[in-house]
Amino acid sequence: MTPLDPRLLRRSRAARGFLVAGGALAVGQAAAILAFAWALASLVAGVIDGMRMSQALPLLVVLVAAASARALTAWLWDLAGSAGAMRVKAELRRDVLELLERRPGGVPGFPTARIATLLGPGLDALDEYFGRYLPQLVLTVIATPLLIAAAWIADPLSGLVLVLVLPLIPVFMALIGMATEAVQRRQWESLASLSRGFLEVVGGLSTLAVFGRAERQTSRIRDVTDDYRSRTMKVLRITFLSGFTLELAASLSVALVAVSIGLRLVGGDLTLAPGLFVLVLAPEVFVPLRNVGAAFHASAAGVAASSDAFDLHVAAGESAAPAPGDHDRGPDRRGARHEGLIVRDVRVRRGERVVLDGFDLEARPGELVAITGESGSGKSSLFAAILGFADSEGELRLAGRPLQPGDRSAIAWSGQAPALFEGTIAENVRLGDEHAGRHHLTRALLIAGVELDPERRLGPAGAGLSGGQAQRVATARAIHRLLARDGRLLLLDEPTSAQDADRESEFAARLRRLTDEGRVVVLSTHRSALSDAADRSIELAAAHV
Repeated sequence: MTPLDPRLLRRSRAARGFLVAGGALAVGQAAAILAFAWALASLVAGVIDGMRMSQALPLLVVLVAAASARALTAWLWDLAGSAGAMRVKAELRRDVLELLERRPGGVPGFPTARIATLLGPGLDALDEYFGRYLPQLVLTVIATPLLIAAAWIADPLSGLVLVLVLPLIPVFMALIGMATEAVQRRQWESLASLSRGFLEVVGGLSTLAVFGRAERQTSRIRDVTDDYRSRTMKVLRITFLSGFTLELAASLSVALVAVSIGLRLVGGDLTLAPGLFVLVLAPEVFVPLRNVGAAFHASAAGVAASSDAFDLHVAAGESAAPAPGDHDRGPDRRGARHEGLIVRDVRVRRGERVVLDGFDLEARPGELVAITGESGSGKSSLFAAILGFADSEGELRLAGRPLQPGDRSAIAWSGQAPALFEGTIAENVRLGDEHAGRHHLTRALLIAGVELDPERRLGPAGAGLSGGQAQRVATARAIHRLLARDGRLLLLDEPTSAQDADRESEFAARLRRLTDEGRVVVLSTHRSALSDAADRSIELAAAHV
């Protein structure tokens, strides 16, 4: 684990901005410390030498101003740390969520529980990283050399002692950091394992209860919890021991400087003012470096989580942005004037396996196209390719231009499994477009055939609805998105698999209202009522590898 992960700077504009602002604050804080030390040393030495009140007053003003400036920079550090942490967390969460949107099938090596832990308590730990660790690291890099240089100018021998003893603390920090990185990584993995185990038990609780095995999972959760508690205690032990070690090293280093100055003051080899100036500066030289070591442990969890976020992008094969021209291979005159959907010679892969090969489709505005075929023939994979969820080759065009990731706002989609959440039916349907007009909600519910009260509340995961009702609500959400965003393409994956034949025929007739407006509707089905009502029906043969 590096003190400052370079990937964080490359991917986060907020992190780079924080460092720039932090550099200015570090210079200001160093200047305030130097002014305070000079004013205090001069004031004490002057009072001992019989300084008049009129001569002491300017020094008092400088002393108060320097103390106020230092307090102000400390407050600005807290403000910048909080704001920086919020912005970086928002950037990383947005990147992860956009990645998951592009890959709804998941990322190998990153189960749902691990990603949920990352998006929740994992990235929240970056508050400590930006609020405590990074400010002290910037101060160490900028302010510490300035303070040592000032001490060297005032007393070269004391400056030499500081230069010789200061590297001892980074040596101790490096040794402690290697131990901390290992135990912190194991603690993070233990937390992810605890989250995964808990979600698995909750998800399968009904099945476990049916077979009388629910109680046996208690010991499993207890074991994982004890493991996490044990690893947390190891991290705390190392934190306390490292804090003691760093405090001891810093105290001994300051003591060496103080003893040297004291002996030379007694011997008359050093005057009082520079001696006091160096004595005030000596602890300040070690404070940022000592705080870096103390804050490293508190911030390690956030750094581990951000590293996990970057590893997620690497595992998904998105470590680098696509090169210009990767998506747009130049204009195709055959489809330049086609305002509908063009799919030409498309091959879809799931990992190393080809699930659809050489597929062609042209759906013009106003057409209802049904894609039919046996399970496993590639219907869902075709939709995933159009949406950018699956790796594909070939030509994909919508409204006369190649489909880009940003064009997804023109596409509305509903998958086979309804994904509903706790709340009202209206809230589920308007998800993502809450500010759209009420008339869009009414029309979407009508076309999808939802005959329930829009204000009816659903339980977790849409509990309280039958399979067919949940399917219609999910379809209404896709239609609402199409209407609210004036989309051009509606994709429905098996929209009536849990509905009876009469409802299916009525739904097919209502879909015509959308195609009459010049929109393209493409749906996959294995039911004859929908395929018979479509303008065209395309049967997919079994995918060949």
